[in-house]
Amino acid sequence: MKTKDLDKDTLYTLFDLREQFMQAICEKVPNAYPAWPVDFSQKENQQALRETAFRSMEELFEALLHLKNWKPHRTGTIDFDRSEFLEEMIDAFNYYLAILVMAGVDSKEFFKAFKDKHDIIMKRLNREI
Repeated sequence: MKTKDLDKDTLYTLFDLREQFMQAICEKVPNAYPAWPVDFSQKENQQALRETAFRSMEELFEALLHLKNWKPHRTGTIDFDRSEFLEEMIDAFNYYLAILVMAGVDSKEFFKAFKDKHDIIMKRLNREI
């Protein structure tokens, strides 16, 4: 899907949905997340960010467990459950979004940083830098 095919508010909606969930979970489980945007100078906030990052990595590893046909010596095909794989990838992505929300990054700042980095790596690919 090309970027132009996405609704212009899609990225905003992703950030908004994640923040809505974070607020709801904090109402049910106090201190599930620190108050955001976090103060990076506080040890407990850095610990919370690291813990959230580790949770995202756990979900990413769960997704990778669905990729069972990667070994070069394996023959034949193995069933792949796309929906389970996607669900785990979404879980990982949600934790990454939570980190961005806690850091005070919004969809506009994220998109600009993403685009800037994209431009750099494309220039590297084309040997312009």
